[in-house]
Amino acid sequence: MATVLMCRRLPRLSRVTAFSTTAERKAERGSSKNKKERRNKPGAAKTGTESGATIQLLKPQDYRVLYNPAAYAKGRAGSQQHGDRDSSQALGDTFTSPGTVQAPQTFPIASSQALSPVRSALAKPKPSTLLEQTILATLYKEKAEKEKREVHDSKEDPRTFQKGRPEYRSLSCDSAEPAQTLPAEEGDSILQSVAGCEGSPVILTDYFLKLSHLPAERRVALVSDPRFSALCHRAVTAIRLFSTPDLIQILKACVPLAVPASHPLLNACEAEFCRRAWDMGLEQLLLVADCWRCLDRSVPSYLGILFSYANLHWKDLTLPQFVQLLYIIGEGRRAPADLAQKVESTILKHLDAFTLEELGAICLGLFKSLSGISDHVMRRIADRVSLQMEDMSTYALVNVLKMLRYTRMDHLPLMRELGKVIPARIPATNIQGIMHITLTYSSLHFFDESVLAAVATSLPSKVSYCRSKDAAKFLWSFGCLDYEPPNEEEFYSSLINQLHAKLHEFSKFPEHLLTALLGLAFVKRFPEELVDFALREEFVQKTRGSKYELHKDLFTLGKSVEIECPTYRGSRLPPQLCQEFTEMVSSFAEREIYVRPEIVEATSLLESMLGGPEYVKNHMILPHTRSCDLEVRLGTDGHPIPFNFKDPVAAKKLKGMGVNLTDDLMSQLIQGRAHNWSPTEVGDEARIPGQERGDSAGMPCLGGALPAGATSQAEPKPGRWQPREVRLALQVSNRNHFCYGSKRLLGLHCLKRRQLKLLGYVVVEIPFWEWFPLLKRTRSEKLSYLHYKVFCPALLTRAG
Repeated sequence: MATVLMCRRLPRLSRVTAFSTTAERKAERGSSKNKKERRNKPGAAKTGTESGATIQLLKPQDYRVLYNPAAYAKGRAGSQQHGDRDSSQALGDTFTSPGTVQAPQTFPIASSQALSPVRSALAKPKPSTLLEQTILATLYKEKAEKEKREVHDSKEDPRTFQKGRPEYRSLSCDSAEPAQTLPAEEGDSILQSVAGCEGSPVILTDYFLKLSHLPAERRVALVSDPRFSALCHRAVTAIRLFSTPDLIQILKACVPLAVPASHPLLNACEAEFCRRAWDMGLEQLLLVADCWRCLDRSVPSYLGILFSYANLHWKDLTLPQFVQLLYIIGEGRRAPADLAQKVESTILKHLDAFTLEELGAICLGLFKSLSGISDHVMRRIADRVSLQMEDMSTYALVNVLKMLRYTRMDHLPLMRELGKVIPARIPATNIQGIMHITLTYSSLHFFDESVLAAVATSLPSKVSYCRSKDAAKFLWSFGCLDYEPPNEEEFYSSLINQLHAKLHEFSKFPEHLLTALLGLAFVKRFPEELVDFALREEFVQKTRGSKYELHKDLFTLGKSVEIECPTYRGSRLPPQLCQEFTEMVSSFAEREIYVRPEIVEATSLLESMLGGPEYVKNHMILPHTRSCDLEVRLGTDGHPIPFNFKDPVAAKKLKGMGVNLTDDLMSQLIQGRAHNWSPTEVGDEARIPGQERGDSAGMPCLGGALPAGATSQAEPKPGRWQPREVRLALQVSNRNHFCYGSKRLLGLHCLKRRQLKLLGYVVVEIPFWEWFPLLKRTRSEKLSYLHYKVFCPALLTRAG
């Protein structure tokens, strides 16, 4: 029975009341116990058990962000997403559609700015009820706590490495509060004197430095002060008269003054620094680049000059200058190709001298700039980190994991040590850090239950901090690893509610919704309203305009709903679109999948054993799962049935004369019986232990009739399904179908076997750890192995 989450919305409340019901899944897994446990938790609703309502506080309790989420906010090149994107969401953001029930809405606060629309929406009218007063008080209290505990300068967090060496003081701009502040009265005096000053570079520089030491609240109002604008205009007019050190001092002063990135003064400074760059030293160039980063101004021309200068003076780079350069490269989101080899050699040269925070900064710079790195260098970095992980900050460790994921490096010592160190750190790690940790495990197909359980336990209280991207990656990671945690209902419900709350983001980032829904589909969850939204024509058109190839994911989702949700009545993919996707996937399979040696060998041997190509078909029974199957059909008497007639003429002749399969003919076709082959003749390494077959290995058993609503497009077309025939789907698997170093199937392949079973197929696993060693053995051993697989007595008993 397919599982469907139904979500409905109550009239809008200031706190979220989320309703979710599930089909048989909840009852089967002891939902009453889970409900009771959730009711006993702080913040849980206690208003009745029938509605199943839970109130989710706007502010998760006991949640401290040690590192700013904005440090993770910007994606890789070409897919940058700003962490303050959520700040535009107001209370009125909703998702409605004609003929559907409104989706539940949450009001997550992902950043301090996100409180502004909430506060402005509720602060003006006087509260008329005690409830409204309570809500207002809660919001103001939450804002104060947020400013106290969670607001960080997004340009400071990635720069922790700069605190490890005094040399960074001359390479970086310190945007921290000045040790000594200037009295506000003296600031007014300076501004009053601007009109009468001569405008000499020395005086102007002194004015900027002094104003940068004003109290924070005074500096905020300074940018809009006409007198400050006059000071900036004087500086622009005299820009070429400044010495390079004075011009750098003015640029550094602009950081605490929070001069906007598009300000005319900064335009003039950039042009002047580009003009002078080749006459400056590397230390000055790096310092100016750091100032631009602190001002959040994009300066590609200046960075191009900096990189060219560094390339010419590479041998003169000190260790701190090298790390600072990589930091600047990462923040600029681009890396010069001609520096790649020099970067690798320098990393190896200083590997033992880097601090752990510097290693994290190096990995982050390489990751953000999409810089490739050789396996050898990445393995050396991972070797060092695995030995000193306990002394490394979580932020730096996450940066190393990003690069590990990018290079697809399987480093067992690091992953094993990570499993010991990271679970205890999860509760104190911010949501984007947790997401990157989880995504590393799923990307590397590495299953560690202790880490995943720690993530699942911590996530519901922090879920309102999830961007759409974060929620999608969590669902994908857990689904990919086919792991449902002990608190699965709370875990999945909280993330599904967050998807509803972020629904307005999916028009801009359609890939996130498909990622999330596929992750849910892997574990048999199909939230109907979200599925309906994803399969609508408008959304499908948006996926076609995406820079990512989303047609495969869309196809997998659409077909999975057809097979697993017979009661679903929402939007579906048009047949012509499904046909287009099928042809696309089939074309890829013919080039890349069907021709793999292990599959070609199995197909050839099966044809020889069963009597010819008419008895075996190498194809994709379920094209949307993007892997092939060797289909074989047996009668209930155990005899193979021909069905693969590629030649229409031969098929017509055979149909007209009937299939005359006598006992003698069958004996000749199935030569294994004449030779009395048995499974015991196959080597030990090729045997299947009884407990590894069947459901425990993820292999569906023989199914009955097709479920209602799951036929038509989902059922393969060639050949008619005989009333008493058994259809076998032989899976020649490889390592990529399983979690790393285990026999645990990944989510997509669990989904495939589950759907084959729903369609009435018997899935027969030919796992790589048995089949690959046999490829080097004799032909008779391989035939014996396949014979046992196809004519397994247990399968025939079920068929009977």
